[in-house]
Amino acid sequence: MIKKTVTTAMVLALGASLAFAGPGDGKKFGKKHGKHGEAHIARMAEKLNLTDAQKAQMQEQRENFRASNQHRIDALRDTMRQHREARQAGDTARAEQLQATLELQRGEMKQLREAQHQSMLSILTAEQRAQLETMKAERQERRK
Repeated sequence: MIKKTVTTAMVLALGASLAFAGPGDGKKFGKKHGKHGEAHIARMAEKLNLTDAQKAQMQEQRENFRASNQHRIDALRDTMRQHREARQAGDTARAEQLQATLELQRGEMKQLREAQHQSMLSILTAEQRAQLETMKAERQERRK
């Protein structure tokens, strides 16, 4: 049960980095974050000894995920901005309304990232998945 929880947490973290990684557009999540995400992915690929075909499949899935969910990502960012502005303006009614919307949007993105993660796991061999589990466990230990 703990391994599954740790795996899910790592998947969500990886999924989130994949979802928001990409070329910068001058916004808050600009080039710096995109490069960080790509560097993280490159390190993971190296540690898992991914083949060129696996790397290409992963890249294609990341691009497809981002393209098909860009409107959701933009809507989430917009809702977060509106929520922040409402809180700063002291409009608690509006902030509470937006908080409910944020929770729905975040839940939707979480489900999408989990599905993406499962899809990416299917690209890995059994040995690579086991190595990923070991890496996650080691990371958990370092965080304690």
